[in-house]
Amino acid sequence: MTPPQEGPLSHIRVLDLSRILAAPWAGQTLADLGADVIKVERPGAGDDTRGWGPPYLLDAHGRETRESAYYLAANRGKRSITLSLDRPEAQQVVRELAMRSDIVLENYRAGTLARYGLDARSLRELNPRLIYCSVTGFGQTGPRRDQPAYDFLIQAMGGLMSVTGERDGRPGGGPQKVGVPIVDLMTGMYTTVAVLAALARRSETGLGETIDIGMLDVQVATLSNQAMNYLISGRVPARNGNAHPNIQPQDVYACADGDVILVVGNDGQFAKLCEVLELDDLAQDERFALNAQRVRNITQLAPILRECFMRWHRQDLIHALDAAGVPCGPINSIADVFEDPQVQAREMLRRVPHPCGVNVPQVASPMRFGGEALPSRTAPPQLGAHSDAILAELGYNSHRVASLHAKGVVA
Repeated sequence: MTPPQEGPLSHIRVLDLSRILAAPWAGQTLADLGADVIKVERPGAGDDTRGWGPPYLLDAHGRETRESAYYLAANRGKRSITLSLDRPEAQQVVRELAMRSDIVLENYRAGTLARYGLDARSLRELNPRLIYCSVTGFGQTGPRRDQPAYDFLIQAMGGLMSVTGERDGRPGGGPQKVGVPIVDLMTGMYTTVAVLAALARRSETGLGETIDIGMLDVQVATLSNQAMNYLISGRVPARNGNAHPNIQPQDVYACADGDVILVVGNDGQFAKLCEVLELDDLAQDERFALNAQRVRNITQLAPILRECFMRWHRQDLIHALDAAGVPCGPINSIADVFEDPQVQAREMLRRVPHPCGVNVPQVASPMRFGGEALPSRTAPPQLGAHSDAILAELGYNSHRVASLHAKGVVA
C-alpha cells in the first residue's frame, strides 16, 4: 500500500529549539517523516550553522545567500520563527507553541532554559502529553554536565579517534577524526529513536516523557565491537588503518591501476576469493582456512593477496569478485558517489525549490515506506520566514505581531 504523501508523522508537531547539528538532524528526520517542525532561531543570526561557510547557496543571480551548505544539510522541511528567548514575550510564545506540540527538542546547556521557565518540568506542567528531549554534550548529570561540546571533542574523548587512522609508526600514522561529524549524526538518530519510542508509549499511557541524550554517551555506545573487544580481552584496541580487527581479509588493496576495498565476511567468501585469484591452496591452508586463523596470521596472508591484486586491473577484479559474490568495490570520491548508478536509481539526490529562485540540492532520506521514498517537502527555511504565519496560527492578530516586531521580540 502506498503511504500518504504527507508522511507517517503528519499528525505530529515538533518544537525545535536546537541549533548546530545533533538535535537539528533529529528534527530534519522527523520532518522527512512528515512532522510539522517549527525551528526557533535567534533574530538576526539564526542557527550558528547558517554562517558555517563557504560554500553558501547561490541565488538565481549568482549571489551568495545566508544559507551555508552546512545549514542546508540539516534543516529541510522545517518552518523558521525568530524569537529572542531572553524576552518574556518570546518565552510566552514558546509556551504557547509547546502547549500545541507533541515533541520539544533542545540542546542548550543544562539548566539554561530553566531560567526562562522553558525547561522540561515547566513545559510538561502545561502539556502533560509533551515529549521533551534535551540533547547536550555530556547529559543532564555528572561532573561535565555544564560544559559545552562539539563532535570533534567527543570523537576524541569517546575513544573513536584512538581506533581511527593509520597505526603508529606508519606513514600518516596517528589519531584521526571521522570525515563526517559522526557523533552529531548518531546522536541525532538516537534522539529520533528515543522520541519515537516515547510517542509509542504515550499512545498507551496518554503521558509524555522527559528524555536526556548526551553526545559522550552516544559515542561510548557506538564503540560497539571495539568496546567489547577491550572488555572481553582486556587489551586496548589500537589504530589499525583500514584493516578490520575481527574479520580478515578486509582492507584496502592496490591493483595495477588503483585501489579497491576487499570485504571478506566469512569463510565461504574467502574460498571464492581464492578461486577467483587462482590461489585455491590458500583456502585449504590451516593458517587461513578459518577466519580466526586469518586474523591471527594476516601478516602472512596480506602480502600474498597484495602481490596477486597488483596483477589485476581494478574494474576487471571488481567484476570478477562481484560475479563470485565477494564484496569488493572502488573508493569513491563524493562526486563519484552521486554518479553511481545504484545511488541514482535510488534517487538519493533531490532538488527542492528555494525562495531565492534556485533548486537547492538535498541528499534524500534513506527511509522508504511501502516501497516508496519519502517525499521531499520543502527546502531549509530562510531565517524567520514563517514567523508571522506561526504567530497567526497561535491567534495573534496583525497589530500584536507588528508590536512584537517593533520590540525586537520577533525579527
